[in-house]
Amino acid sequence: MEVLRVVLFSLFSALTLFVIAKIIGHKQVAQLDFFDYITGITIGSIAAELATNLEDPWWKPLISMLIYGFITITLSKITCKFPKLRKYINGTPTILMDNGKLYRRNMKKAKLELSEFMLMCRQEGYFNLNDIQTAIFEYNGKLTILPISTKRPLNPEDIKLEPTPEYINTEIIMDGRILDENLKRLGLDKTWLKTQLTEQGYHNAKEVFLAICDKNNKLSIFKGE
Repeated sequence: MEVLRVVLFSLFSALTLFVIAKIIGHKQVAQLDFFDYITGITIGSIAAELATNLEDPWWKPLISMLIYGFITITLSKITCKFPKLRKYINGTPTILMDNGKLYRRNMKKAKLELSEFMLMCRQEGYFNLNDIQTAIFEYNGKLTILPISTKRPLNPEDIKLEPTPEYINTEIIMDGRILDENLKRLGLDKTWLKTQLTEQGYHNAKEVFLAICDKNNKLSIFKGE
């Protein structure tokens, strides 16, 4: 009986976590600010307690999870509605290096050692500090680097080029199934598609693993092995 209760409460806590996560929204770990990170750990710990602690009433940890989720959502809405409060809640970016000068006070403010700063630079692909114009420590813990002009990638604008704009291709067939909505959105029909398949040596869509169409209605077909 006790094992069954653990299973049921585990499923219930997992469902509650899923609902709270969907409401809060999806963020990568690198995008989480400090409060979001701590809240996530806390909610997870409470969910584990809800699943395994069979002595206390089940509704106590459930209410705690809902309160933490409500606080997170409320703060997110506040920072969106009142941008000026964002720096007090989320923090502000900190310049660690600019124009060849390292700011020791800002590193201390960000609680970063010089060795940690060097490590983050290498992780971003910069092994030589002389290649860096500005390095900014964002409030989510990520380092943003602006390279010096001679080390940044060449842009078409630098050599007076105006390349043709690129557009996202549209999937027409996926795993042998025709995506009717995408076909209709492009102003095409199954007659056109059948003609394209025949011209490229295919008898029907089931032979195609993936087919994508560009803005010029050119169909590219990939056959699955």
